[in-house]
Amino acid sequence: MLIGGKDMAGLGPNKRPTAIERRKRADELLDMIALTGPGDKFPSELSGGQKQRVAIARALCAEPNVLRLDEPLSTLDLKLRQHMRSELREIQKRVGITFIYITHDQGEALTMSYSVAVMRNGIIDQIGDGHAVYDQPAPPFVGENNVFRGKISAINGDEATISTNRSGELLSKITPAAVGKLSVSDDAMMFVRPEMLQMGEGTAKLTISAKVLKEEFEGNSYRIYLEGEGGKQIKMATPNLGKDPQSQGWHGFV
Repeated sequence: MLIGGKDMAGLGPNKRPTAIERRKRADELLDMIALTGPGDKFPSELSGGQKQRVAIARALCAEPNVLRLDEPLSTLDLKLRQHMRSELREIQKRVGITFIYITHDQGEALTMSYSVAVMRNGIIDQIGDGHAVYDQPAPPFVGENNVFRGKISAINGDEATISTNRSGELLSKITPAAVGKLSVSDDAMMFVRPEMLQMGEGTAKLTISAKVLKEEFEGNSYRIYLEGEGGKQIKMATPNLGKDPQSQGWHGFV
């Protein structure tokens, strides 16, 4: 008897490329993705997370050198999606191959990746670890930011004073890539993450005046919308401290 053009005469059943070996390989893969129990279930009997792991096992069956995952968790609810992030990281460690994970979710990209590539219009704008990409973004569109535009009025090392037409003079850090390349009177943009804004009394290095317009409760945090000078729209994020919103200090100005 020939299987795949090879004579099976004299080969034991365990060495023939038949269903017996396929079942063994399937069991190995299910064990690898920590899903040994439901191996005999039909797809309709599996949970969303189990279906995702089975899809990964199916892809790993081909023994690829690189596994590409294109938004694999987008259809899952929040708690399951967060759980599967950890599961995928553990699976990647066990199989020891490169995972290329494509996502539009900033949290997923930062949580799961050792190295993040930021793409726009099919072109990579920046590559680095999560901290570098988030804290020192090369392209201005990375993540959510408040943008203040103006001109540089003074430079001191890696700090620049930016004169704006709405918020007065602001002191900004210069990104490492731009140090030594800027001059007084250059146009400039200052980016401030919403979570970096805090309520204050005007004693900090950088202060702006803004009126609180509204707040949105997100469970573990509040999203606060403000209006600065000249109608400048500003967003602020602050953790939920388990207190009444008014007692947390954003009933007036920032």
